[in-house]
Amino acid sequence: MFITIQNMKLHYIVEGEGTPVILLHGWGANIQAFAPVHQHLAKFHQVYTLDLPGFGESQEPPEAWGTENFADFLREFIEKLEIEKPILVGHSHGGRVSICYSAKFGDVRKVILVDSAGIKPKRKAKYYFKVYLYKAAKQLLRLPIINKKRDELLTKVKSMLGSTDYKNSSGVVQQTMVRVVNEDWRHALPKINVPVLLIWGENDTDTPVSDGELMEKLLPDAGLVVLKNAGHFAYLDQMHQFLVIVDKFLEKDRKGCNE
Repeated sequence: MFITIQNMKLHYIVEGEGTPVILLHGWGANIQAFAPVHQHLAKFHQVYTLDLPGFGESQEPPEAWGTENFADFLREFIEKLEIEKPILVGHSHGGRVSICYSAKFGDVRKVILVDSAGIKPKRKAKYYFKVYLYKAAKQLLRLPIINKKRDELLTKVKSMLGSTDYKNSSGVVQQTMVRVVNEDWRHALPKINVPVLLIWGENDTDTPVSDGELMEKLLPDAGLVVLKNAGHFAYLDQMHQFLVIVDKFLEKDRKGCNE
């Protein structure tokens, strides 16, 4: 189904009854990424899964967004559907949005962060080489001889140097990606005063376990579970184990349980 927020069409699905849960996918993904988790949790909760703006069937933002824009958009979604104190479950970029939302607005019951983004990554020499190479290319392309083909050539340079997620994104989404990955949300973690469950894949190379360990230290009430033989999509790599852990964490929030 669809809802219009900030003049943008947002695609989402909702199923089940009980304490509300909102599932927020990672970068480049969509509703389908959380489908098995949605189906399982809908047995015990009212579960909303969103295509975040710019992904799936939801419209792109009109300009490059930062994480706070996504959080504000989520706030309007929650208010418009009159959802009270949801449990947020965020993977990767969805985790980053969950951190920002929970710290800024606070009206959540619990938070589950799965291989979450939010800690600005340490850059390797290879990254800086690509950045400086791109900047050098921009300067060279100002020369009158090749200036006419500047946009075309810059697009080719971006294609050669960019990550897979970057290459597969449109212009606005590319700009948004550059903006959000350079944000650091560790300052927001101490402001989240609800129970937080951190679930990580031990082999995650996109958001390493060290990020989860740092978040656990900075959050007032948090516990970290590291899943063996799992990578950045730990919930898919170890689905059964993931669901058992989540069910335990949400045991008192299930339909029919006392507050």
